[in-house]
Amino acid sequence: MSSVTEGRAVELTIGGMTCASCANRIERKLNKLDGVTATVNYATEKAKVTFPDGVDPQQLIAEVEKVGYTAALPAPPKAEPAHEPEDELRPLRQRLITSVVLGVPVVAMAMIPPLQFTNWQWLSLVLAAPVVVYAGWPFHKAAWTNLRHGAATMDTLISMGTLAALGWSLWALFFGTAGTPGMTHPFEFTIARSDGSGNIYLEAAAGVTAFILAGRYFEARSKRRAGAALRALLELGAKDVELADGRRIPTEQLKVGDTFVVRPGEKIATDGVIVDGSSAVDASMLTGESVPVEVGPGDGVTGATVNAGGRLIVKATRVGADTQLAQMAKLVEEAQTGKAAVQRLADRISGIFVPIVIVLAVGTLGFWLGTGNGVAAAFTAAVAVLIIACPCALGLATPTALLVGTGRGAQMGILIKGPEVLESTRRIDTIVLDKTGTVTEGRMTLTAVHLAEGESREEVLRLAGALEHASEHPIAQAIARAAQSDATVEDFANVEGLGVQGVVDGHAVLVGRPRLLAEWSQHLPADLERELADEQAEGRTAVAVGWDGRARAVLVVADVVKPTSKEAIEQLKALGLSPVLLTGDNEAVARSVAAEVGIDEVIAEVLPADKVDVVKRLQSEGKVVAMVGDGVNDAAALAQADLGLAMGTGTDAAIEASDLTLVRGDLKVAPDAIRLARRTLKVIKGNLFWAFAYNVAALPLAALGLLNPMIAGAAMAFSSVFVVSNSLRLRRFR
Repeated sequence: MSSVTEGRAVELTIGGMTCASCANRIERKLNKLDGVTATVNYATEKAKVTFPDGVDPQQLIAEVEKVGYTAALPAPPKAEPAHEPEDELRPLRQRLITSVVLGVPVVAMAMIPPLQFTNWQWLSLVLAAPVVVYAGWPFHKAAWTNLRHGAATMDTLISMGTLAALGWSLWALFFGTAGTPGMTHPFEFTIARSDGSGNIYLEAAAGVTAFILAGRYFEARSKRRAGAALRALLELGAKDVELADGRRIPTEQLKVGDTFVVRPGEKIATDGVIVDGSSAVDASMLTGESVPVEVGPGDGVTGATVNAGGRLIVKATRVGADTQLAQMAKLVEEAQTGKAAVQRLADRISGIFVPIVIVLAVGTLGFWLGTGNGVAAAFTAAVAVLIIACPCALGLATPTALLVGTGRGAQMGILIKGPEVLESTRRIDTIVLDKTGTVTEGRMTLTAVHLAEGESREEVLRLAGALEHASEHPIAQAIARAAQSDATVEDFANVEGLGVQGVVDGHAVLVGRPRLLAEWSQHLPADLERELADEQAEGRTAVAVGWDGRARAVLVVADVVKPTSKEAIEQLKALGLSPVLLTGDNEAVARSVAAEVGIDEVIAEVLPADKVDVVKRLQSEGKVVAMVGDGVNDAAALAQADLGLAMGTGTDAAIEASDLTLVRGDLKVAPDAIRLARRTLKVIKGNLFWAFAYNVAALPLAALGLLNPMIAGAAMAFSSVFVVSNSLRLRRFR
């Protein structure tokens, strides 16, 4: 996948971000450049940037580095990165273990008076100092970097709070009365009134550092899990492939036109067309469809699907970034990089949150000192305010839910193009369904055989199928597929507008309109005339078959409804949507299909160019419209609709114009897609509510002196973990 794409867009991998405020700073810095539009995602640690021709990507990287972070063009994804998550987490885990091993005794001695032996406070200092300085070093380093650039982030608050607690404790031990042998230090949730010279806060400094490191560690692990679906998607492909000449090469060396072998049980290396062999292909890992699909020569196959049956010879048609797997991964990644409208409000708040908290902490210190409550009370309340504040939860609320939701969608064969789609799914009340290829199979199928008295179905299909096999007409091909005749055809002729004729195994066979048979004095019996008229009245296509001077049968061909369409319509109605069938086909055919699947409103005989006008008309009536289609002629209507859903079996134009892509082309996936999008939006809003509620409730408690700084640190760490854990529930979506 190329990092830089047409339209001057680039995706940068950002390093050094520790909270949502960091992402906001980078975003503001990039957006100040002329013509540059940037979106920085804290959860995915990526920036999506569009820029004019005069700007070089290296300039963008330099701008990010100016504010103290790193940026790079992402390397191509590797196939086996199983050890990378552990490598990334190791330094953080080492600091966490250090803080727990050394910090727990400090907290225990402060909380349990019997453990406070003579000079216990000096042991607390020896244990707490490495926790604050070494384990908490990432906070101090980030705070210093931000200070040099005139900025403040969550790390600033943590660093200020823990260093203030350690600094005050050092002063109290060396210059106050806290270093006195036999000093006791009861652990209290409320604040004692004193001058503070006998109070140490080593347990707060060590405990806060440990709790916040624990929160960061579990947050990082959760973020890795949140992106697991995308990584799994990228790793689906086969690693190597056997060419038809017997050579085995890495998959990335395949070229369009190469012919390769796929043995039973192997993954298909890339998108292609079967040249030889027949089998069943399991596409469940790519489309979510559990039933293997039968394929044979001429059928297309998709890379990363599994050959569940016989040996296949496949000719590569798309490789590398052009394959369906790569395009799916790109769509998912782009969706995860975006921001929903609800997140932008949270980002604006996060951007000014840290300076407000610092001002609030200073105000709290001044208030407690001014009301005569003592230095200890003032200091404890101010530190608690610094520690309790947490814009991280706000910054994680949307990205983590998007990561999990879009990843789960990819596993189910649903591609969500971006976060804006989520808002659209909530509002839609009408869903317009293209008929051909969406509700129906999109190709003609033999649906009935009506026989004259005394005729055999097998013989009719054997002779008619052999003759039709020589024709390229879709109706002829439908009959030929159903018949699968191996009879010999001679003197084949196509009679313009009427049908075909020829000699099959010594019989002079006619297949076509009744008029063709009538020209050879082969008139339909009365019962076949009635059957033909009834089928045509229902909008189906009927052709007559005759040979050796007599009409023998009527064959009925139609574009049949997909097996799951009726159930899909019921589910769409259950979601509160009103289905509308839209087609260029005639009214009779449209009404017949609509009645079969349970659709009441039908708009038929619409020219392809007029489909978009139908969507506009429905919108002008106050309806919020979703559109489901699969063809080039649906692309404009999909783009016009408030929500466009493209069948993955359709054209690239339709997929490009849509908001949601249903990879396996099954209409039943449409209600699943809408439910998943709505559920993801619900989780995002739930995350934002709890992140806001946490800060609204916690900050006043801290300012009033009702929270010990260590408890504040634990609560702050928990808030981020809660938001990520809540998002991970989407992995269980069914």
